[in-house]
Amino acid sequence: MIKVGILGATGYTGAELVKLLSRHSHARITFAHSESHAGARLSDVLPCPYDIPLIQADDAPWQEVDVVFSCLPHGASAELCKRALDEGRRVIDFSADFRLRDAATYAEWYRHAHPYPDLLDKAVYGLPEVYRCDIAEAQLVANPGCYPTSIILGLLPLLELGALADPVVIADSKSGVSGAGRKPSQATHFVEVNESLAPYNIGHVHRHVPEIEQELNAAWQAYPAGTEQAGAQHAPRNTDSLRLIFSPHLLPISRGMLSMLYVTLTPQAAGQDWQSIFVRRYEGEPFVRVLPPGQTATIAHAAHTNYDVISVHPVAGMPERLQIVSCIDNLVKGASGQAVQSMNIMFGLDECEGLR
Repeated sequence: MIKVGILGATGYTGAELVKLLSRHSHARITFAHSESHAGARLSDVLPCPYDIPLIQADDAPWQEVDVVFSCLPHGASAELCKRALDEGRRVIDFSADFRLRDAATYAEWYRHAHPYPDLLDKAVYGLPEVYRCDIAEAQLVANPGCYPTSIILGLLPLLELGALADPVVIADSKSGVSGAGRKPSQATHFVEVNESLAPYNIGHVHRHVPEIEQELNAAWQAYPAGTEQAGAQHAPRNTDSLRLIFSPHLLPISRGMLSMLYVTLTPQAAGQDWQSIFVRRYEGEPFVRVLPPGQTATIAHAAHTNYDVISVHPVAGMPERLQIVSCIDNLVKGASGQAVQSMNIMFGLDECEGLR
């Protein structure tokens, strides 16, 4: 039995994690943390059936757990993750504190120096479809953001085959309000969100941009031209780094995420059957589903599941253009479900345990 500690259990991702672990056959929650609600039970803070006592970090029985999930925001998360690591525990961090590999990039985008830059090289980016083998051995897993998960998985087969003619890719993404976290703000107030669709942080300023570009470029550079994969022929490699035009939007729904991705293909790639290539790339992946031709992925396909549901759309009359729709539940595959998937891999369990 895997003994689990949860930091920040009263947020949306923390509560989702509790729900997933409560039905997990090989995991048991040993402690749940909340500084602001210590002494209460989770069911006192959230309308849920989980009467789990909430404790402060200073009272956490670190030595009694095998793995610690941190559902805290960036900055606060790094401090307690370091404490758990010093106690010899394995850690899965939901924040952005360990996703970026470069400390200077972190400081630029998060407005403060990273407190533990030496840990950045030791952290494994927790996207199983790319880093499964590394996750299995990891002491520290940086759970991906929700927008990055939907965008990276939607573009991965194209990047691995060097199929993009234009190093600028466009991601038009829409998220349910729970993606903004539980702390209220004017922008997430019901009256502000209801019956509206609001873009925000557009113009290459959203904090997920460097994370997404980091992972897109890692995939782009990992497969040199001339290597055969997934039955497709590589195009000549464009040596420019990939850049992202990212437009996030807030949807008037509680949960779910849809990313519409626009790419320009090389002449060689334009002649490929990308529907078949996507199917082959994700064949055997338990939580990526590529829809048949003629079907379009929607948030309803993925809500309340750990799936990324993808549909591939050639553009009539423009063979060099391709559209991909990638849909996830931002609280599950975009956060807590993906973290449980990584935990299963880390401890040698069936990857799907607790997630189906």
